[in-house]
Amino acid sequence: MSGMTAFLRLLFYVHAYRVRLVAACVCAAGVAGMSGLYAWLVQPVLDEIFIAKDQLLLMVLPLVILGAAALKGVFSYGQAYLMSYVGHRVVAEIRQKLFGHFLRLPLTFHHKHSSGRLVARVINDVNEMANAIPNVIKDLLQQGLTCLALTGVAFYQNWKLATALILVMPVSTYAIVKIGKRLRKLAARGQESMGDMASTLKEAFAGIRMVKAYGGEPIEQQRFSRGNAAYLRAVMKSAQLAALSSPLLEVIGISGIAFIVWYGGLLVIDGQMKPGEFFSFLAAMFLAYRPVKRLAGANVLIQQAIAAANRVFEMLDRDHEFIHDHGRVELPAISRSLEFRDVSFYYEGSDEAAIEHVHLTVEFGEVVALVGKSGSGKSTLMSLVPRLHDHSEGRILIDGRDIRDVTLTSLRAQMAIVSQETVLFDDTVRANIAYGRSEASEEEIIQAARAAHAWEFIEELPEGLNTLIGENGVNLSGGQRQRLAIARAMLRNPSLLILDEATSALDTESERNVQAALAELMKNRTTLVIAHRLSTVQHADRIIVLDEGRIVEEGIHHELLRRNGVYTRLYQTQFHDVPEAPTLR
Repeated sequence: MSGMTAFLRLLFYVHAYRVRLVAACVCAAGVAGMSGLYAWLVQPVLDEIFIAKDQLLLMVLPLVILGAAALKGVFSYGQAYLMSYVGHRVVAEIRQKLFGHFLRLPLTFHHKHSSGRLVARVINDVNEMANAIPNVIKDLLQQGLTCLALTGVAFYQNWKLATALILVMPVSTYAIVKIGKRLRKLAARGQESMGDMASTLKEAFAGIRMVKAYGGEPIEQQRFSRGNAAYLRAVMKSAQLAALSSPLLEVIGISGIAFIVWYGGLLVIDGQMKPGEFFSFLAAMFLAYRPVKRLAGANVLIQQAIAAANRVFEMLDRDHEFIHDHGRVELPAISRSLEFRDVSFYYEGSDEAAIEHVHLTVEFGEVVALVGKSGSGKSTLMSLVPRLHDHSEGRILIDGRDIRDVTLTSLRAQMAIVSQETVLFDDTVRANIAYGRSEASEEEIIQAARAAHAWEFIEELPEGLNTLIGENGVNLSGGQRQRLAIARAMLRNPSLLILDEATSALDTESERNVQAALAELMKNRTTLVIAHRLSTVQHADRIIVLDEGRIVEEGIHHELLRRNGVYTRLYQTQFHDVPEAPTLR
Protein backbone atom coordinates (compact mmCIF):
# COMPACT_ATOMS: atom_id res chain seq x y z
CA MET A 1 0.00 0.00 0.00
CA SER A 2 1.43 3.40 -0.98
CA GLY A 3 2.09 6.06 1.65
CA MET A 4 -0.53 8.38 0.18
CA THR A 5 -3.18 5.63 0.14
CA ALA A 6 -2.52 4.79 3.79
CA PHE A 7 -2.61 8.46 4.77
CA LEU A 8 -5.88 9.02 2.92
CA ARG A 9 -7.38 5.99 4.69
CA LEU A 10 -6.37 7.53 7.98
CA LEU A 11 -8.05 10.78 7.01
CA PHE A 12 -11.21 8.85 6.10
CA TYR A 13 -11.68 8.02 9.79
CA VAL A 14 -11.59 11.75 10.54
CA HIS A 15 -14.77 12.28 8.49
CA ALA A 16 -17.01 11.26 11.41
CA TYR A 17 -15.67 14.22 13.38
CA ARG A 18 -16.00 16.74 10.56
CA VAL A 19 -17.82 19.38 12.69
CA ARG A 20 -14.94 19.57 15.16
CA LEU A 21 -12.50 19.39 12.27
CA VAL A 22 -14.13 22.39 10.58
CA ALA A 23 -14.00 24.28 13.88
CA ALA A 24 -10.30 23.36 14.18
CA CYS A 25 -9.73 24.63 10.61
CA VAL A 26 -11.38 27.94 11.51
CA CYS A 27 -9.10 28.23 14.55
CA ALA A 28 -6.06 27.31 12.43
CA ALA A 29 -7.04 29.99 9.92
CA GLY A 30 -7.28 32.44 12.81
CA VAL A 31 -3.75 31.55 13.99
CA ALA A 32 -2.45 31.91 10.42
CA GLY A 33 -4.22 35.25 9.99
CA MET A 34 -2.72 36.67 13.20
CA SER A 35 0.77 35.49 12.15
CA GLY A 36 0.31 37.22 8.80
CA LEU A 37 -0.88 40.36 10.61
CA TYR A 38 2.33 40.40 12.68
CA ALA A 39 4.43 40.40 9.52
CA TRP A 40 2.28 43.07 7.81
CA LEU A 41 2.42 45.37 10.88
CA VAL A 42 6.21 45.66 10.50
CA GLN A 43 5.70 48.08 7.56
CA PRO A 44 3.59 50.73 9.38
CA VAL A 45 5.77 50.40 12.49
CA LEU A 46 8.90 51.14 10.50
CA ASP A 47 7.60 53.58 7.87
CA GLU A 48 4.92 55.46 9.82
CA ILE A 49 6.25 55.41 13.39
CA PHE A 50 10.06 55.30 13.21
CA ILE A 51 10.46 57.24 9.95
CA ALA A 52 7.30 59.45 9.66
CA LYS A 53 7.00 59.71 13.52
CA ASP A 54 3.18 59.28 13.59
CA GLN A 55 2.31 59.57 17.32
CA LEU A 56 -1.36 58.53 16.92
CA LEU A 57 -0.30 55.32 15.23
CA LEU A 58 2.22 54.82 18.05
CA MET A 59 -0.70 54.74 20.50
CA VAL A 60 -2.92 52.47 18.37
CA LEU A 61 -0.48 49.85 17.03
CA PRO A 62 0.61 48.39 20.41
CA LEU A 63 -3.08 47.81 21.24
CA VAL A 64 -3.59 46.14 17.86
CA ILE A 65 -0.57 43.91 18.49
CA LEU A 66 -1.86 42.94 21.96
CA GLY A 67 -5.30 42.19 20.54
CA ALA A 68 -3.75 40.07 17.80
CA ALA A 69 -1.70 38.14 20.39
CA ALA A 70 -4.81 37.49 22.51
CA LEU A 71 -6.82 36.31 19.50
CA LYS A 72 -3.96 34.11 18.34
CA GLY A 73 -3.80 32.51 21.81
CA VAL A 74 -7.54 31.74 21.78
CA PHE A 75 -7.40 30.33 18.24
CA SER A 76 -4.27 28.31 19.05
CA TYR A 77 -5.89 26.74 22.14
CA GLY A 78 -9.09 25.88 20.28
CA GLN A 79 -7.23 24.37 17.35
CA ALA A 80 -4.84 22.31 19.53
CA TYR A 81 -7.64 20.91 21.73
CA LEU A 82 -10.00 20.11 18.87
CA MET A 83 -7.30 18.41 16.81
CA SER A 84 -6.14 16.37 19.80
CA TYR A 85 -9.74 15.30 20.41
CA VAL A 86 -10.25 14.25 16.78
CA GLY A 87 -6.86 12.53 16.53
CA HIS A 88 -7.16 10.50 19.72
CA ARG A 89 -10.76 9.50 19.01
CA VAL A 90 -9.72 8.28 15.55
CA VAL A 91 -6.87 6.25 17.02
CA ALA A 92 -9.12 4.75 19.72
CA GLU A 93 -11.62 3.78 17.01
CA ILE A 94 -8.92 2.12 14.90
CA ARG A 95 -7.52 0.24 17.92
CA GLN A 96 -10.98 -1.03 18.83
CA LYS A 97 -11.70 -2.03 15.24
CA LEU A 98 -8.35 -3.81 14.89
CA PHE A 99 -8.84 -5.85 18.08
CA GLY A 100 -12.37 -6.78 17.06
CA HIS A 101 -11.11 -7.80 13.62
CA PHE A 102 -8.39 -10.00 15.13
CA LEU A 103 -11.04 -11.80 17.21
CA ARG A 104 -13.03 -12.55 14.05
CA LEU A 105 -10.13 -13.78 11.92
CA PRO A 106 -10.13 -17.55 11.35
CA LEU A 107 -8.19 -19.96 13.52
CA THR A 108 -5.67 -20.61 10.72
CA PHE A 109 -4.59 -16.96 10.91
CA HIS A 110 -3.93 -17.20 14.66
CA HIS A 111 -1.94 -20.39 14.14
CA LYS A 112 0.36 -18.53 11.74
CA HIS A 113 0.85 -15.36 13.79
CA SER A 114 2.20 -15.31 17.31
CA SER A 115 0.00 -13.57 19.86
CA GLY A 116 2.94 -11.33 20.84
CA ARG A 117 3.15 -9.90 17.32
CA LEU A 118 -0.61 -9.34 17.24
CA VAL A 119 -0.39 -7.52 20.58
CA ALA A 120 2.36 -5.35 19.07
CA ARG A 121 0.03 -4.43 16.19
CA VAL A 122 -2.77 -3.39 18.54
CA ILE A 123 -0.55 -1.55 21.03
CA ASN A 124 2.69 -0.39 19.42
CA ASP A 125 1.60 0.23 15.84
CA VAL A 126 -1.55 2.04 16.88
CA ASN A 127 0.48 4.02 19.43
CA GLU A 128 2.74 5.19 16.59
CA MET A 129 -0.39 6.46 14.89
CA ALA A 130 -1.65 7.94 18.17
CA ASN A 131 1.58 9.91 18.57
CA ALA A 132 1.44 11.16 15.02
CA ILE A 133 -2.16 11.82 13.99
CA PRO A 134 -3.10 14.68 16.37
CA ASN A 135 0.23 16.46 15.90
CA VAL A 136 0.42 15.84 12.17
CA ILE A 137 -3.10 17.05 11.39
CA LYS A 138 -2.56 20.03 13.68
CA ASP A 139 0.72 20.96 12.00
CA LEU A 140 -0.58 20.39 8.49
CA LEU A 141 -3.49 22.72 9.20
CA GLN A 142 -1.93 25.37 11.41
CA GLN A 143 1.58 25.54 10.01
CA GLY A 144 0.39 25.07 6.43
CA LEU A 145 -2.15 27.92 6.70
CA THR A 146 0.41 30.09 8.52
CA CYS A 147 2.91 29.56 5.70
CA LEU A 148 0.18 30.43 3.21
CA ALA A 149 -0.75 33.61 5.06
CA LEU A 150 2.86 34.73 5.39
CA THR A 151 3.51 33.95 1.72
CA GLY A 152 0.49 36.16 0.91
CA VAL A 153 2.06 39.01 2.88
CA ALA A 154 5.35 38.44 1.06
CA PHE A 155 3.65 38.61 -2.37
CA TYR A 156 1.71 41.68 -1.29
CA GLN A 157 4.93 43.49 -0.37
CA ASN A 158 6.98 42.41 -3.41
CA TRP A 159 5.96 39.69 -5.83
CA LYS A 160 9.41 39.54 -7.49
CA LEU A 161 11.18 38.74 -4.23
CA ALA A 162 8.48 36.21 -3.28
CA THR A 163 8.79 34.46 -6.65
CA ALA A 164 12.58 34.25 -6.26
CA LEU A 165 12.14 32.66 -2.84
CA ILE A 166 9.63 30.08 -4.13
CA LEU A 167 12.28 28.84 -6.56
CA VAL A 168 14.04 27.35 -3.53
CA MET A 169 10.98 25.19 -2.73
CA PRO A 170 11.66 22.30 -5.18
CA VAL A 171 15.06 21.74 -3.58
CA SER A 172 13.49 21.54 -0.10
CA THR A 173 10.67 19.31 -1.33
CA TYR A 174 13.09 16.87 -2.96
CA ALA A 175 15.10 16.58 0.25
CA ILE A 176 11.94 16.02 2.35
CA VAL A 177 10.62 13.31 0.00
CA LYS A 178 13.91 11.39 -0.12
CA ILE A 179 14.35 11.48 3.65
CA GLY A 180 10.68 10.57 4.16
CA LYS A 181 10.88 7.37 2.09
CA ARG A 182 13.92 6.20 4.01
CA LEU A 183 12.26 7.03 7.33
CA ARG A 184 9.18 4.99 6.42
CA LYS A 185 11.26 1.88 5.69
CA LEU A 186 13.19 2.27 8.93
CA ALA A 187 9.96 2.78 10.89
CA ALA A 188 8.49 -0.42 9.42
CA ARG A 189 11.67 -2.31 10.31
CA GLY A 190 11.55 -0.96 13.85
CA GLN A 191 7.91 -1.97 14.28
CA GLU A 192 8.70 -5.52 13.10
CA SER A 193 11.48 -5.70 15.70
CA MET A 194 9.07 -4.43 18.34
CA GLY A 195 6.68 -7.25 17.39
CA ASP A 196 9.49 -9.79 17.83
CA MET A 197 10.28 -8.38 21.28
CA ALA A 198 6.62 -8.48 22.29
CA SER A 199 6.40 -12.11 21.17
CA THR A 200 9.52 -13.06 23.16
CA LEU A 201 8.23 -11.26 26.25
CA LYS A 202 4.84 -12.97 26.13
CA GLU A 203 6.32 -16.43 25.64
CA ALA A 204 8.88 -15.95 28.42
CA PHE A 205 6.35 -14.68 30.95
CA ALA A 206 3.74 -17.30 30.01
CA GLY A 207 6.32 -20.07 30.40
CA ILE A 208 8.16 -18.59 33.39
CA ARG A 209 7.90 -21.85 35.38
CA MET A 210 9.63 -23.78 32.61
CA VAL A 211 12.20 -21.01 32.09
CA LYS A 212 13.19 -21.20 35.75
CA ALA A 213 13.03 -24.99 35.95
CA TYR A 214 15.40 -25.39 32.98
CA GLY A 215 17.63 -22.44 33.83
CA GLY A 216 16.55 -20.76 30.61
CA GLU A 217 17.03 -17.16 31.77
CA PRO A 218 20.18 -16.65 29.63
CA ILE A 219 18.44 -18.14 26.57
CA GLU A 220 15.45 -15.81 26.94
CA GLN A 221 17.72 -12.83 27.50
CA GLN A 222 19.60 -13.67 24.33
CA ARG A 223 16.35 -14.01 22.34
CA PHE A 224 15.14 -10.66 23.64
CA SER A 225 18.54 -9.08 23.04
CA ARG A 226 18.39 -9.87 19.32
CA GLY A 227 15.04 -8.10 18.90
CA ASN A 228 16.12 -5.25 21.16
CA ALA A 229 19.33 -4.70 19.17
CA ALA A 230 17.45 -4.75 15.85
CA TYR A 231 14.93 -2.23 17.18
CA LEU A 232 17.74 -0.01 18.49
CA ARG A 233 19.50 -0.04 15.10
CA ALA A 234 16.32 0.98 13.28
CA VAL A 235 15.48 3.68 15.84
CA MET A 236 18.98 5.17 15.78
CA LYS A 237 19.05 5.29 11.98
CA SER A 238 15.65 7.01 12.07
CA ALA A 239 16.96 9.46 14.67
CA GLN A 240 20.01 10.11 12.49
CA LEU A 241 17.87 10.93 9.46
CA ALA A 242 15.44 13.01 11.51
CA ALA A 243 18.34 14.96 13.01
CA LEU A 244 19.80 15.49 9.53
CA SER A 245 16.56 16.78 8.00
CA SER A 246 16.30 19.86 10.24
CA PRO A 247 19.78 21.38 9.63
CA LEU A 248 19.61 20.44 5.94
CA LEU A 249 16.35 22.31 5.48
CA GLU A 250 17.68 25.17 7.58
CA VAL A 251 20.70 25.58 5.29
CA ILE A 252 18.43 25.54 2.23
CA GLY A 253 16.08 28.09 3.83
CA ILE A 254 18.82 30.42 5.07
CA SER A 255 20.40 30.32 1.60
CA GLY A 256 17.13 31.64 0.20
CA ILE A 257 16.89 34.34 2.88
CA ALA A 258 20.53 35.38 2.26
CA PHE A 259 19.66 35.85 -1.41
CA ILE A 260 16.60 37.94 -0.43
CA VAL A 261 18.66 40.16 1.87
CA TRP A 262 21.08 40.83 -0.97
CA TYR A 263 18.48 41.34 -3.67
CA GLY A 264 16.05 43.25 -1.44
CA GLY A 265 18.86 45.49 -0.21
CA LEU A 266 19.59 46.43 -3.82
CA LEU A 267 15.92 47.30 -4.40
CA VAL A 268 15.82 49.52 -1.28
CA ILE A 269 19.08 51.27 -2.21
CA ASP A 270 17.76 51.88 -5.74
CA GLY A 271 14.52 53.30 -4.30
CA GLN A 272 12.36 50.60 -5.86
CA MET A 273 11.20 49.44 -2.43
CA LYS A 274 10.52 51.20 0.87
CA PRO A 275 12.47 50.04 3.95
CA GLY A 276 9.19 49.16 5.72
CA GLU A 277 8.08 46.99 2.81
CA PHE A 278 11.39 45.18 2.77
CA PHE A 279 11.46 44.51 6.52
CA SER A 280 7.80 43.45 6.45
CA PHE A 281 8.75 41.00 3.69
CA LEU A 282 11.75 39.84 5.71
CA ALA A 283 9.62 39.45 8.85
CA ALA A 284 7.18 37.28 6.90
CA MET A 285 10.04 35.07 5.79
CA PHE A 286 11.50 34.74 9.27
CA LEU A 287 8.09 34.06 10.76
CA ALA A 288 7.53 31.41 8.07
CA TYR A 289 10.78 29.66 9.02
CA ARG A 290 9.33 28.04 12.16
CA PRO A 291 6.17 26.69 10.44
CA VAL A 292 8.30 25.30 7.59
CA LYS A 293 10.56 23.62 10.12
CA ARG A 294 7.53 22.20 11.94
CA LEU A 295 6.19 20.88 8.64
CA ALA A 296 9.52 19.18 8.00
CA GLY A 297 9.31 17.63 11.49
CA ALA A 298 5.74 16.58 10.78
CA ASN A 299 7.06 14.65 7.79
CA VAL A 300 9.07 12.44 10.18
CA LEU A 301 5.91 11.68 12.17
CA ILE A 302 3.91 11.17 8.96
CA GLN A 303 6.34 8.51 7.73
CA GLN A 304 6.27 6.69 11.06
CA ALA A 305 2.47 6.85 11.10
CA ILE A 306 2.25 5.61 7.50
CA ALA A 307 4.53 2.66 8.26
CA ALA A 308 2.36 1.76 11.25
CA ALA A 309 -0.85 2.39 9.29
CA ASN A 310 0.31 0.06 6.50
CA ARG A 311 0.77 -2.75 9.04
CA VAL A 312 -2.59 -2.02 10.67
CA PHE A 313 -4.52 -1.79 7.40
CA GLU A 314 -2.82 -4.97 6.16
CA MET A 315 -4.57 -6.74 9.03
CA LEU A 316 -7.89 -4.91 8.62
CA ASP A 317 -7.96 -5.87 4.93
CA ARG A 318 -7.89 -9.59 5.73
CA ASP A 319 -11.21 -11.36 5.38
CA HIS A 320 -12.62 -12.40 8.75
CA GLU A 321 -14.50 -15.67 9.13
CA PHE A 322 -17.92 -14.00 9.16
CA ILE A 323 -17.27 -12.74 5.60
CA HIS A 324 -17.55 -16.37 4.50
CA ASP A 325 -20.55 -17.03 6.72
CA HIS A 326 -23.33 -17.41 4.15
CA GLY A 327 -25.80 -18.82 6.64
CA ARG A 328 -29.10 -17.01 6.61
CA VAL A 329 -31.15 -18.88 9.22
CA GLU A 330 -30.81 -19.42 12.96
CA LEU A 331 -30.10 -22.98 14.08
CA PRO A 332 -32.76 -24.21 16.56
CA ALA A 333 -31.84 -26.41 19.52
CA ILE A 334 -30.35 -29.72 18.34
CA SER A 335 -32.91 -32.49 18.78
CA ARG A 336 -32.06 -35.35 16.37
CA SER A 337 -28.57 -35.90 15.02
CA LEU A 338 -25.14 -34.72 13.91
CA GLU A 339 -24.04 -36.24 10.61
CA PHE A 340 -20.76 -36.25 8.65
CA ARG A 341 -21.29 -37.13 4.99
CA ASP A 342 -18.09 -37.95 3.11
CA VAL A 343 -16.22 -35.13 4.89
CA SER A 344 -12.62 -34.32 3.99
CA PHE A 345 -10.42 -31.47 5.19
CA TYR A 346 -7.09 -30.09 3.97
CA TYR A 347 -5.04 -27.59 5.91
CA GLU A 348 -4.10 -24.51 3.91
CA GLY A 349 -1.07 -25.17 1.70
CA SER A 350 -1.22 -28.95 2.22
CA ASP A 351 -2.01 -31.54 -0.46
CA GLU A 352 -2.47 -34.29 2.12
CA ALA A 353 -5.90 -34.66 3.73
CA ALA A 354 -6.01 -34.26 7.51
CA ILE A 355 -9.55 -35.74 7.45
CA GLU A 356 -10.48 -38.06 4.59
CA HIS A 357 -13.94 -39.29 3.50
CA VAL A 358 -15.46 -39.49 6.98
CA HIS A 359 -19.01 -40.86 7.29
CA LEU A 360 -20.44 -40.68 10.79
CA THR A 361 -23.87 -40.16 12.39
CA VAL A 362 -24.24 -39.23 16.07
CA GLU A 363 -27.76 -39.45 17.51
CA PHE A 364 -29.03 -36.91 20.03
CA GLY A 365 -28.02 -37.80 23.60
CA GLU A 366 -25.36 -40.25 22.44
CA VAL A 367 -21.84 -40.29 23.94
CA VAL A 368 -19.36 -40.90 21.12
CA ALA A 369 -15.63 -41.13 21.80
CA LEU A 370 -12.95 -40.45 19.19
CA VAL A 371 -9.68 -42.31 19.77
CA GLY A 372 -6.48 -42.77 17.83
CA LYS A 373 -2.79 -42.12 18.03
CA SER A 374 -1.47 -38.55 18.09
CA GLY A 375 -2.03 -36.85 14.73
CA SER A 376 -4.81 -39.20 13.66
CA GLY A 377 -7.26 -36.28 13.21
CA LYS A 378 -9.41 -36.43 16.38
CA SER A 379 -9.19 -32.75 17.31
CA THR A 380 -9.28 -31.65 13.66
CA LEU A 381 -12.52 -33.54 13.04
CA MET A 382 -14.13 -31.98 16.11
CA SER A 383 -12.98 -28.48 15.10
CA LEU A 384 -15.10 -28.81 11.94
CA VAL A 385 -18.34 -29.01 13.94
CA PRO A 386 -18.27 -25.43 15.35
CA ARG A 387 -16.59 -24.36 12.07
CA LEU A 388 -13.31 -23.39 13.70
CA HIS A 389 -12.12 -24.79 10.37
CA ASP A 390 -14.37 -25.18 7.33
CA HIS A 391 -14.42 -28.68 5.84
CA SER A 392 -13.03 -28.88 2.31
CA GLU A 393 -15.33 -31.57 0.90
CA GLY A 394 -18.58 -33.27 1.84
CA ARG A 395 -21.31 -32.02 4.19
CA ILE A 396 -21.85 -31.73 7.93
CA LEU A 397 -25.53 -31.79 8.92
CA ILE A 398 -27.27 -30.98 12.19
CA ASP A 399 -30.85 -32.24 12.31
CA GLY A 400 -30.64 -32.59 8.52
CA ARG A 401 -29.56 -28.96 7.99
CA ASP A 402 -26.14 -28.14 6.47
CA ILE A 403 -24.11 -26.19 9.03
CA ARG A 404 -23.04 -23.78 6.28
CA ASP A 405 -26.68 -22.75 5.83
CA VAL A 406 -27.01 -21.51 9.41
CA THR A 407 -25.33 -18.50 10.99
CA LEU A 408 -22.03 -19.03 12.75
CA THR A 409 -23.34 -17.32 15.88
CA SER A 410 -26.37 -19.61 16.22
CA LEU A 411 -24.27 -22.71 15.40
CA ARG A 412 -21.70 -22.01 18.10
CA ALA A 413 -24.40 -21.02 20.59
CA GLN A 414 -25.48 -24.71 20.56
CA MET A 415 -22.06 -25.95 21.69
CA ALA A 416 -19.62 -25.91 24.57
CA ILE A 417 -16.04 -27.18 24.69
CA VAL A 418 -14.17 -28.39 27.77
CA SER A 419 -10.54 -29.20 27.05
CA GLN A 420 -7.57 -30.47 29.03
CA GLU A 421 -5.90 -27.07 28.54
CA THR A 422 -8.35 -25.00 30.54
CA VAL A 423 -8.68 -21.42 29.33
CA LEU A 424 -9.61 -18.93 32.03
CA PHE A 425 -9.28 -15.16 32.09
CA ASP A 426 -7.66 -12.78 34.57
CA ASP A 427 -11.01 -11.78 36.03
CA THR A 428 -13.40 -12.83 38.77
CA VAL A 429 -14.82 -16.32 39.29
CA ARG A 430 -18.23 -14.87 38.37
CA ALA A 431 -17.01 -13.41 35.06
CA ASN A 432 -15.29 -16.67 34.08
CA ILE A 433 -18.39 -18.81 34.73
CA ALA A 434 -20.65 -16.31 32.93
CA TYR A 435 -18.29 -15.99 29.94
CA GLY A 436 -20.40 -16.34 26.82
CA ARG A 437 -23.59 -15.68 28.75
CA SER A 438 -23.00 -12.37 30.49
CA GLU A 439 -26.73 -11.77 31.13
CA ALA A 440 -26.96 -14.78 33.49
CA SER A 441 -28.30 -14.05 36.97
CA GLU A 442 -26.33 -14.77 40.14
CA GLU A 443 -28.71 -17.60 40.98
CA GLU A 444 -28.05 -19.26 37.60
CA ILE A 445 -24.28 -18.86 38.08
CA ILE A 446 -24.47 -20.47 41.53
CA GLN A 447 -26.60 -23.33 40.20
CA ALA A 448 -24.05 -23.98 37.45
CA ALA A 449 -21.22 -23.90 40.01
CA ARG A 450 -23.09 -26.38 42.24
CA ALA A 451 -23.77 -28.72 39.33
CA ALA A 452 -20.07 -28.58 38.41
CA HIS A 453 -19.06 -29.44 42.01
CA ALA A 454 -17.28 -26.07 42.15
CA TRP A 455 -19.41 -24.23 44.69
CA GLU A 456 -17.67 -25.91 47.66
CA PHE A 457 -14.29 -24.31 46.90
CA ILE A 458 -15.79 -21.04 45.56
CA GLU A 459 -17.44 -20.42 48.94
CA GLU A 460 -14.05 -20.76 50.63
CA LEU A 461 -12.37 -18.16 48.39
CA PRO A 462 -11.68 -14.74 50.00
CA GLU A 463 -14.38 -12.93 48.03
CA GLY A 464 -16.41 -15.85 46.73
CA LEU A 465 -17.67 -15.25 43.19
CA ASN A 466 -15.89 -11.88 43.14
CA THR A 467 -12.44 -13.37 43.74
CA LEU A 468 -9.86 -12.58 41.07
CA ILE A 469 -8.28 -15.83 39.85
CA GLY A 470 -5.20 -14.45 38.07
CA GLU A 471 -3.94 -15.09 34.56
CA ASN A 472 -5.44 -18.38 33.32
CA GLY A 473 -6.57 -19.17 36.88
CA VAL A 474 -3.05 -19.26 38.31
CA ASN A 475 -4.45 -18.84 41.85
CA LEU A 476 -6.48 -22.06 41.58
CA SER A 477 -5.53 -25.74 41.49
CA GLY A 478 -5.84 -27.78 38.30
CA GLY A 479 -9.03 -29.47 39.47
CA GLN A 480 -10.58 -26.15 40.51
CA ARG A 481 -9.77 -24.60 37.12
CA GLN A 482 -11.32 -27.55 35.33
CA ARG A 483 -14.50 -27.40 37.42
CA LEU A 484 -14.84 -23.67 36.65
CA ALA A 485 -14.59 -24.53 32.95
CA ILE A 486 -17.31 -27.15 33.42
CA ALA A 487 -19.50 -24.63 35.28
CA ARG A 488 -19.04 -22.25 32.35
CA ALA A 489 -20.20 -24.98 29.94
CA MET A 490 -23.07 -25.89 32.30
CA LEU A 491 -24.32 -22.29 32.36
CA ARG A 492 -24.20 -22.16 28.57
CA ASN A 493 -26.58 -25.16 28.54
CA PRO A 494 -25.38 -26.51 25.16
CA SER A 495 -27.12 -29.12 23.05
CA LEU A 496 -23.76 -30.45 21.86
CA LEU A 497 -20.79 -30.94 24.18
CA ILE A 498 -17.19 -31.49 23.08
CA LEU A 499 -14.81 -32.90 25.71
CA ASP A 500 -11.11 -32.92 24.87
CA GLU A 501 -9.72 -35.27 27.55
CA ALA A 502 -10.83 -32.94 30.31
CA THR A 503 -9.30 -35.02 33.15
CA SER A 504 -5.94 -36.18 31.79
CA ALA A 505 -3.79 -33.74 33.76
CA LEU A 506 -5.45 -34.20 37.17
CA ASP A 507 -4.62 -36.18 40.29
CA THR A 508 -6.95 -38.97 41.39
CA GLU A 509 -9.04 -36.92 43.85
CA SER A 510 -9.42 -33.96 41.48
CA GLU A 511 -10.26 -36.34 38.64
CA ARG A 512 -13.01 -37.94 40.72
CA ASN A 513 -14.59 -34.51 41.37
CA VAL A 514 -14.28 -33.47 37.73
CA GLN A 515 -15.71 -36.80 36.51
CA ALA A 516 -18.72 -36.26 38.74
CA ALA A 517 -19.15 -32.76 37.31
CA LEU A 518 -18.82 -34.08 33.77
CA ALA A 519 -21.44 -36.73 34.43
CA GLU A 520 -23.88 -33.93 35.37
CA LEU A 521 -22.87 -31.89 32.32
CA MET A 522 -23.37 -34.79 29.88
CA LYS A 523 -26.96 -35.54 30.89
CA ASN A 524 -29.45 -35.12 28.02
CA ARG A 525 -26.81 -33.80 25.61
CA THR A 526 -24.99 -35.11 22.57
CA THR A 527 -21.39 -35.57 23.72
CA LEU A 528 -18.28 -36.00 21.62
CA VAL A 529 -15.25 -37.09 23.62
CA ILE A 530 -11.75 -36.71 22.23
CA ALA A 531 -9.87 -39.37 24.17
CA HIS A 532 -6.14 -39.74 24.67
CA ARG A 533 -6.54 -42.18 27.55
CA LEU A 534 -8.72 -45.13 26.54
CA SER A 535 -9.70 -45.88 30.16
CA THR A 536 -11.95 -42.81 30.21
CA VAL A 537 -14.13 -43.93 27.29
CA GLN A 538 -14.66 -47.63 27.86
CA HIS A 539 -18.31 -47.04 28.70
CA ALA A 540 -19.08 -44.63 25.86
CA ASP A 541 -22.09 -45.52 23.70
CA ARG A 542 -19.73 -45.81 20.71
CA ILE A 543 -16.02 -45.56 20.10
CA ILE A 544 -14.73 -44.25 16.76
CA VAL A 545 -11.14 -45.17 15.93
CA LEU A 546 -9.28 -42.79 13.63
CA ASP A 547 -6.04 -43.45 11.80
CA GLU A 548 -4.45 -40.92 9.43
CA GLY A 549 -7.70 -38.98 9.14
CA ARG A 550 -9.89 -41.98 8.33
CA ILE A 551 -12.38 -43.95 10.44
CA VAL A 552 -10.90 -47.44 10.58
CA GLU A 553 -12.98 -49.01 13.37
CA GLU A 554 -16.26 -48.35 15.16
CA GLY A 555 -18.04 -50.08 18.05
CA ILE A 556 -18.06 -50.46 21.83
CA HIS A 557 -15.04 -51.22 23.98
CA HIS A 558 -15.31 -55.02 24.24
CA GLU A 559 -16.26 -55.47 20.58
CA LEU A 560 -13.24 -53.47 19.45
CA LEU A 561 -10.90 -55.44 21.69
CA ARG A 562 -12.11 -58.72 20.18
CA ARG A 563 -11.32 -57.49 16.64
CA ASN A 564 -7.63 -57.33 17.48
CA GLY A 565 -7.19 -54.24 15.30
CA VAL A 566 -5.98 -50.65 15.76
CA TYR A 567 -7.99 -50.16 18.98
CA THR A 568 -6.55 -53.32 20.49
CA ARG A 569 -2.99 -52.20 19.74
CA LEU A 570 -3.70 -48.77 21.27
CA TYR A 571 -5.19 -50.41 24.35
CA GLN A 572 -2.28 -52.81 24.80
CA THR A 573 0.21 -49.98 24.41
CA GLN A 574 -1.50 -47.89 27.09
CA PHE A 575 -2.63 -50.52 29.59
CA HIS A 576 -0.09 -53.26 29.64
CA ASP A 577 0.14 -53.99 33.40
CA VAL A 578 -1.58 -50.66 34.19
CA PRO A 579 -4.76 -50.62 36.33
CA GLU A 580 -7.85 -49.04 34.85
CA ALA A 581 -8.60 -45.39 35.65
CA PRO A 582 -12.06 -43.97 36.45
CA THR A 583 -14.47 -43.88 33.52
CA LEU A 584 -16.89 -41.24 32.24
CA ARG A 585 -19.89 -43.40 33.16
